[in-house]
Amino acid sequence: MTTIYIDADACPVKDEVYKVAGRYALPVFVVSNSWIRTPALPRVELVVVDAGPDVADDWIAERAGVGDIVVTTDIPLAQRALKAGAQAIRSNGQVFSHDNIGSALAGRAIGEHLRSMGEITGGPRPFAAADRSKFLQALDAAVVRAKRAG
Repeated sequence: MTTIYIDADACPVKDEVYKVAGRYALPVFVVSNSWIRTPALPRVELVVVDAGPDVADDWIAERAGVGDIVVTTDIPLAQRALKAGAQAIRSNGQVFSHDNIGSALAGRAIGEHLRSMGEITGGPRPFAAADRSKFLQALDAAVVRAKRAG
């Protein structure tokens, strides 16, 4: 059965995941470094992991596999999910794939390098209503792909 994993710290589309997962009766793991409010739904489970870099990412990467969906803005986690056979979607609706993950990692590395040299890179653009809509479409399409493959 397809499972959805949310890299939940600072994820703006958790409610959208709950709605889509409810429509398809899919389990959801909300993984965070601290307690966050989750709905009292039978298929939604909050997992609080220890604080620290990549602890939540490691928990998700160790469990996500073929047919699963990972919701994350973390590019290295998306790469790990893809390698395990899962799908990975960013909260703005961007679908990570084997074709685009390399350039996403390269862009991340360039940004880190520029910041280490003192450059101000501006960060990501603000999350907008259009992003929420794109995410819902991408998640629904991912669930359909997972069901067809399963």
